[in-house]
Amino acid sequence: MLELDPILLSRIQFAFTLSFHILFPSLNIGLAGYLLAWEIGWLKTGKDYYYKLCRFWTKIFALAFGIGVVSGLVLSYEFGTNFSKFSELTGNIIGPLMSYEVLTAFFLEAGFLGVMLFGWQRVSKRMHLFATVMVTIGTIISAFWILSANSWMQTPTGYRIEEGVFFPENWLHIIFNPSFLYRLVHMILASYLTTTFVIIGVSAWYLRKNQQVDTARKALSLALWVALLLAPLQAVIGDFHGINTLKYQPLKIAAIEGHWETQRGAPLILFAIPDEEKEYNRFELAIPRLGSLILTHELNGEIIGLKSVVKNDRPRMSIAFFGFRLMVGIGGLFILISLYGLWLRMRHKLYDAKRFFQLCIFTAPLGFVAILAGWFVTETGRQPWIVYNLLRTKDTASQLPAEFVLTSLIAFILLYSALISAFIYYVFRLIHKGPTHVPTTDTPHHLAAWLEKKL
Repeated sequence: MLELDPILLSRIQFAFTLSFHILFPSLNIGLAGYLLAWEIGWLKTGKDYYYKLCRFWTKIFALAFGIGVVSGLVLSYEFGTNFSKFSELTGNIIGPLMSYEVLTAFFLEAGFLGVMLFGWQRVSKRMHLFATVMVTIGTIISAFWILSANSWMQTPTGYRIEEGVFFPENWLHIIFNPSFLYRLVHMILASYLTTTFVIIGVSAWYLRKNQQVDTARKALSLALWVALLLAPLQAVIGDFHGINTLKYQPLKIAAIEGHWETQRGAPLILFAIPDEEKEYNRFELAIPRLGSLILTHELNGEIIGLKSVVKNDRPRMSIAFFGFRLMVGIGGLFILISLYGLWLRMRHKLYDAKRFFQLCIFTAPLGFVAILAGWFVTETGRQPWIVYNLLRTKDTASQLPAEFVLTSLIAFILLYSALISAFIYYVFRLIHKGPTHVPTTDTPHHLAAWLEKKL
């Protein structure tokens, strides 16, 4: 009979619920910026298509926000139920950081989201724009605190330890830990790119079917300009992030790059199948010295290998190795699509390229895949530590019967499957209906007249 490991099941449960949750804030961080841009465009030009884009994508924002809140609450409880020792030992630091996110970002977003959703024709245009600005700022603040907490776990600073319990000594060092700014910028850009390609895909679908042409053209044009800027920028930020990770988490880089041995002039391994048992790579395809050049900016730079520590202190290579290549591959595809879009624009064929539209539709969900792959790399590459080099994951799990954890995991899988199915169903219904004309006046008199005419 197969023996169940409650710690492994708890880790799988937390990974599953976190992976589900992160999809929705990732969409909303980027979408808030687009809503703000379109609303400003409408207020400046009075063009109806800007207004319709705002109203249409605000509905999707609201759906994602609601599911994001529900799934986020579960994560807070799992700290106590599945990893109670972690809460006990690090609560003096992680607890305040998570509380700051709720007290600042969540209340800001939730407070002004109602105005943004239902304030059309009820508040002035300036007040509605202010609400959209506050929601946009709230999404960034939320990412700020969450990434600060996670980055502290990756590169802990500003603490002291008394009898195994972490206490804060310098909050500036805790918040602005060595990897924080790199992770924050990388995540925000990833969110904007994810949203950008969703908008590109939806707009391409409309243009391919010759529907909602005015709004689809405007949305596609803006999103492609944003992708052309952000996709290469993300590659540059990723390079800086990699250099920072090499300095503070060299074993994570070893797992990502597929290096077992410490070496100078390390190759860039394009493909391999890591063999964890025999500690070598099968079918390795590599470019000599390029790995050291990229990571250290020196042809003969030193890269630490996994064999430099005992097995119990190593991350598993396979997930980090393949997850990183999946993320980078999608990022490269985004750059190529952005350049292809620019080439079509320069030839005045952007809005007639049906094959390009089909490609955009295919790539619409890939940003979410890249974000999940990136998070798997980040979290598995840190193992076996939950606070890097200080606290092991296995020492923070609650003592729960494996059957209880398995039952709750199955329940979460079933519930979240229903939630994501409902979300996709309603989003597809909104897309099928498309942006529709709604009254743009702010006066109740005109609103009443419009309703009377419609009814």
